[in-house]
Amino acid sequence: MQRTADLLAYPAAKDRIDLAEGDHPVFWVTIDTEEDFDWGAPFARTGYRLDSVPALADCQRYFERAGVCPIYLVDWPIVADDRALAILGPAQAAGHCDIGAQLHPWVTPPHDEEVNERNSYTGNLPLALQRAKMTALRDAIGDRFGTAPTVYRAGRYGLGGETATMLAELGFRCDTSVRSAFDYRAGQGPDYRKAPLHPWRLETPAGPLVEVPVTTVFAGLLGRAGPALYRGAARVGRRAGAGLARLGLVERIALTPEGIPADRACRAIDVAIARRLPILTFSFHSPSLQPGNTPYVRTERDLADFYRWWDVVLAHLDRRGVRAAGTADILARCAR
Repeated sequence: MQRTADLLAYPAAKDRIDLAEGDHPVFWVTIDTEEDFDWGAPFARTGYRLDSVPALADCQRYFERAGVCPIYLVDWPIVADDRALAILGPAQAAGHCDIGAQLHPWVTPPHDEEVNERNSYTGNLPLALQRAKMTALRDAIGDRFGTAPTVYRAGRYGLGGETATMLAELGFRCDTSVRSAFDYRAGQGPDYRKAPLHPWRLETPAGPLVEVPVTTVFAGLLGRAGPALYRGAARVGRRAGAGLARLGLVERIALTPEGIPADRACRAIDVAIARRLPILTFSFHSPSLQPGNTPYVRTERDLADFYRWWDVVLAHLDRRGVRAAGTADILARCAR
């Protein structure tokens, strides 16, 4: 394992988790399970809603029927909501879903920082405050759901240089905060443009941790050169990247139903398989389960399309021999 404990310092080849010879990749569904708030408004500790919580029941029923065990990465307002506990608690106890942690610092105690865009990335906070918030969320999940979480995602993908060590000290075994190919420096967040797509292992002073990035691939005629081309186009402006995609040269595709059509997602799955990624990480935000909360699901028709997206994508995964995995399976694969 690599000796650095920094999740932002990417690994040597020997620390990368590759697909074993003769093995097939797996996928897991990670859900940023959070409060409803206006994505275009300034961050605030109060004023959010939890209207989308009942929609978690339909979501869970859908994935149970599909034979998928999703992991709900719950944040502080969700943990405190009795309705969320009533929906997700029994499903977790029956082995039909897993519960992990997602930290939104602006709504997680202790509330010792100014609420602003920079501080919405947990990794920008003072180390003691980062640890205090992470500890509070971990303990609340353990108290409410009966099991301490082992998987963590930083809200807004906001890792810091010491996050890995703190996670290991708090009993976490897996982080899934790295969003490969994305750059959040405009809001004073991390830059993941050069982050690997493969999971990797790292050693912290408190023990081992594994990083399983959110999957984004580059498709198109020049897909293998995609990261460099896309970074170059980004320096010119957003339209340059869109132009590359329209020409079929380079297209950045994230594995999410939020803003990515199903046919493009299926194309990304094929690219990921061809590049022998061992784990495909899908993600979306729970407020998208109810119309009107996110830009991706505005109407009932959008919501129906959201579930049809999963119908198409899950069928494609099945055809390609990529099976669903729960958290225990993901961790076991990463421990090999």
